[in-house]
Amino acid sequence: MFEYELHQIRSAELIREAQNHRLAQEALRGRRAARRAAARESGQNDTEGQSHSGRPRRHRFARAA
Repeated sequence: MFEYELHQIRSAELIREAQNHRLAQEALRGRRAARRAAARESGQNDTEGQSHSGRPRRHRFARAA
């Protein structure tokens, strides 16, 4: 009987951990969606994100002839 009780406790613990993980992922998706919506409203449609400097982006390698 003792093993069964331990199994029940462990099962309940895993279910709680899974629910907490799902809740954290849902909150993360919500924050990301809100950040994207705010960027869309402000007119920043860059998919690469904003750079920290005001310089225009340069190519890493020179063009081949």
